[in-house]
Amino acid sequence: MKHRLGNKKLENKKWDEDYLHSLRKEVLEGWPTGAGVDLEEAFAYQKAIPEEKNFSKKLQEADKKGITLIQPRAGVALADEHLELLKYLEDNGNADLLPSTIDSYTRHNKYTEAQVGIDESIAKGRSLLNGFPAVNHGVAVCRKITSTVKSPVQVRHGTPDARLLLEITIAGGFTSYEGGAISYNIPYSKSIPLEQTLYDWQYIDRLIGLYEEKGIRINREPFGPLTGTLVPPCISHAVAIIEALLAAEQGTKCITAGYGQCGNLVQDVAAIKSLKRLTKQYLENAGYGDVLVTTVLHQWMGGFPANESSAYGVISLGATAAALSKATKVIVKTPHEAMGIPTKEANAGGLLATKQVVNMLKDQSILNTKEVELEALQIEKETNAILSKALELGEGDILIGAIKAIELGIIDIPYAPSKYNADKLFPARDNDGAVRILETGNLPFDAETKEFHAEKLKDRAKIENREVSINMAIDDIYAVSNGVLIGGRQ
Repeated sequence: MKHRLGNKKLENKKWDEDYLHSLRKEVLEGWPTGAGVDLEEAFAYQKAIPEEKNFSKKLQEADKKGITLIQPRAGVALADEHLELLKYLEDNGNADLLPSTIDSYTRHNKYTEAQVGIDESIAKGRSLLNGFPAVNHGVAVCRKITSTVKSPVQVRHGTPDARLLLEITIAGGFTSYEGGAISYNIPYSKSIPLEQTLYDWQYIDRLIGLYEEKGIRINREPFGPLTGTLVPPCISHAVAIIEALLAAEQGTKCITAGYGQCGNLVQDVAAIKSLKRLTKQYLENAGYGDVLVTTVLHQWMGGFPANESSAYGVISLGATAAALSKATKVIVKTPHEAMGIPTKEANAGGLLATKQVVNMLKDQSILNTKEVELEALQIEKETNAILSKALELGEGDILIGAIKAIELGIIDIPYAPSKYNADKLFPARDNDGAVRILETGNLPFDAETKEFHAEKLKDRAKIENREVSINMAIDDIYAVSNGVLIGGRQ
């Protein structure tokens, strides 16, 4: 698919509907199944979907009740097997929300290779793709999936250019779409310019905005964990809020801001609480006060223990953080994370363990403490510093500000592969296991904030009788898979 970035000024401004339509023909020609998208017919199809199968409605109900919904990741190559998997997770894993995790070829717009994977999967009698190739299957097959299960279904992918995927899946009855221009570029790709993904995701958000104008609510979820490797909350919060602002400008009205579990309960609860407050605040300040804001906590995204029982321990800690923080939903891991693609039974096992913990904790508020609030205020201070600088750099335009902020390292995502990432920030855990910042790089922090992080890491170094150094961070990356939270304490 071609891009026309050169013919349009890149800015955070709602696209004219005519401009969107001028691009759609070219996008839909990216693979033959694009011809199956009839937008007016898709509007009618979406309007006929029962409310109980609409992702946004279910999130809104959960948010009002203060409960946490559970959702797995799942996807295989063939439609019937994918449907069987989702029904199993719904019926045997008690999943509240369902995914269709997209395969790696589709994520890179390699539809020919995805088709080979489908054909070989048919020949071998088992999935040879690591997800569901929705573009190749097309609208009718997507509708078979979404109409057969009882729960709302979300597209989860990892695609920098996800325009055709969006067209087919939303016409196919999916009611939630994950990802964003920053979160599905910098942590995933090496050489894709941020300007390109920002433009492509304006298309995505404007099309979702168009569905909204027709009375159809599609949930949008920026990808919170980023690299999933010791990401300080202020970094993931800043990216989530920027992507929320960009989506809202194009007309999106339901946004789920995400965060990846770090492991310290106080910090994780504070992170979700501050994320919801900040996202609402920035949206309201920008004139988008009518946007519904919910939250999602992703269970631990780093290395898992190989032992299945130990893995359940990690899953249960993530469930605890989600429940105590009152996250609207939690993305659930499986006890086979260290082994590769899980079986459906393992996936259901992670769901059931999470459901048990969430149900037992739903009426408890044991972490509404001064310590949590102080941590939340610290996260908010750091996030505000980053976003204020980004807005300043963009002269009020958060899209331009985001480009400049990443270029200058004002936003710096740890361990990201992108050559456009500054890669000067190094995180490490403090003495309680909370993620702090060892090297702040070009983050726009004041002296007090830098001293806060430095003192936290000095306290750990003193306990461990060693110097504050990058070795702390290296130890921390492998700690959970070795059975502990803080590296070097096995």
